[in-house]
Amino acid sequence: MVASGISFIGVNGIVRYLGTDLPAAQSAFIRFGIGVMMLAPMLVQVFKKGFPPGAMRLILGRGAVHCGAVLFWFYAMARIPVAHVTAIGYLSPVLLILAGSAILGEALTRVRCLAVAIAFAGALVVLRPGVQEVSLGHLSQVGAAICFAGSYLFAKKLSAILPAATVVAMMSLTVAVGLLPLALWVWVPVNWAQIGWLAVVAVLATTAHYFMTRAFKVAPLTVTQPVTFLQLIWATAVGAFVFDEPVDGFVLLGGAMIMAAITWVSWAERRPVAADPEAARAGLNAS
Repeated sequence: MVASGISFIGVNGIVRYLGTDLPAAQSAFIRFGIGVMMLAPMLVQVFKKGFPPGAMRLILGRGAVHCGAVLFWFYAMARIPVAHVTAIGYLSPVLLILAGSAILGEALTRVRCLAVAIAFAGALVVLRPGVQEVSLGHLSQVGAAICFAGSYLFAKKLSAILPAATVVAMMSLTVAVGLLPLALWVWVPVNWAQIGWLAVVAVLATTAHYFMTRAFKVAPLTVTQPVTFLQLIWATAVGAFVFDEPVDGFVLLGGAMIMAAITWVSWAERRPVAADPEAARAGLNAS
């Protein structure tokens, strides 16, 4: 999840740099279209092998929800500061931790609940000074956060029945197909520099989704999602040093609260293998 977060921050910076010259649907389609070309050999093998029962329904469901997420996100990322996008995006991890308990049956302990509350409060501290007036960009990012939460729930279910690479490849294909009509509707001329930057976005985003899906496979959402709060620190740094976006005391205070929550829940969740004989045997069998 840490590697996934670093990759996503690279995506954020590039999309912010590209700005509003391209419509959100077109930018998103080019990014996912390039991703499909990168993954084409894998997709051929995936379709040859086929899918287990119920997988295609989950794949199509995730593709539909993820289309909405990337449209909202591309629109917001080009219009509001990087730190604002990241702070509002913390709605997704909070919703996921709660949904992991309500829908997937994952344990929601008191420690996890309190850590989520502290981290969410920290995100609000960061968001408060910058978002006095709610713009379309901020509303769009709220929509993206909700859609991404739904997409990640589909990804969690898919990670139990399909390899991580297959989950990522099918997401790229379904989202590219879903975005094509919208992209053609708003298409404007695009230059090679823009295509090149969106190709880098495709590489970073595909890598990030692969890391994230691998994390989903080996740990519950309540453990993996708090780590995404680290993105706030990196997003704030990118905004300050690359785009001259101001950093104030509220950002530092909120970041400290989030980091404290992450450190605490990580410490509380650690489990020595030797203390659990069944886990130890499972580990030996896996080796």
